[in-house]
Amino acid sequence: MIETVRYTYRLRPGRQAQAALLEEWSRCRWLWNEAAHQQKSGRKPTFGKLSKMLTEARSRLSWLRAGSQVAQQQTLRTYCAALDASFKVKGRGRPKKKRKKDALLSLEYTTRGFSIKNDRLCLPGNVAVPVLWSRDLPSEPTSVRVYQDNLGHWYASFVVRRDQVEPSDADLPGIGVDWGVKATATTTDPAFDLPHLGHRKRCAAELAKAQRKMARRRRPKGRPASKGYLTAKRQAARIAKKAARQNTHDARVWAKSIVDRHTLIAIEDFKPKFLAGTSMARKAADAAIGACKRQLIESGTRAGRKVVLVPPA
Repeated sequence: MIETVRYTYRLRPGRQAQAALLEEWSRCRWLWNEAAHQQKSGRKPTFGKLSKMLTEARSRLSWLRAGSQVAQQQTLRTYCAALDASFKVKGRGRPKKKRKKDALLSLEYTTRGFSIKNDRLCLPGNVAVPVLWSRDLPSEPTSVRVYQDNLGHWYASFVVRRDQVEPSDADLPGIGVDWGVKATATTTDPAFDLPHLGHRKRCAAELAKAQRKMARRRRPKGRPASKGYLTAKRQAARIAKKAARQNTHDARVWAKSIVDRHTLIAIEDFKPKFLAGTSMARKAADAAIGACKRQLIESGTRAGRKVVLVPPA
């Protein structure tokens, strides 16, 4: 069987490449906001209507015509997918406008809009970005998403196809996983329990200090942010990212230890969302139960193990 997965790599764009990507993002963000305005005004935009709007806008506006049509079309397609999901998924609101100071850069290209040459990602507008190839791609990518996180780091996420591993018949025992707050995961074999490590709690004091700096250095509405405020904001983001990465690393190591030694993995199909309105909300967020569960399912499926989701009742 063939499965579709994403392979993500770090990018090292130069100053000119960063400027070109930011300009492209400004054009795509303008299109997204125009589509959101049409929905809010009751015009009920569809991808066909938005594509027609894009064609007319590119014929009139030279600054829009200077950008990549592939990235602009993908922006409108992503908007339509988000709009459709807002009607089907309970609790999901309509797509909102993207503000320049809040929205993070995200550009998507299909095979017509990018290529890989000499270990570089080549994008429209003569933009070539070095890629840190931590592993080989299993097949030719069908699309790529270039994005920037809140620390300013650049990444490329390729969509590729690879062979799915068949379920293993190895003579290994099975294991059951139950989620909780006091201990993140309790298993039928105590040797594989995942204790609550509290990475975010350890960073809480340092994060609060950085956030107080942000509050002191915030300027009145309408005035541009000061350099000190931006420095404090970046420091707070770095601390939060550090705790999140520690949780991700621990989840991967724990999931690998379970997958390597068990054939059958029974996982409680626990939905931690309801804990957000309880007194355990902070500790539940610190435990990152949803991320651990997702990592265990992905690792087990990728290794060919039999993964069973058990109702909590």
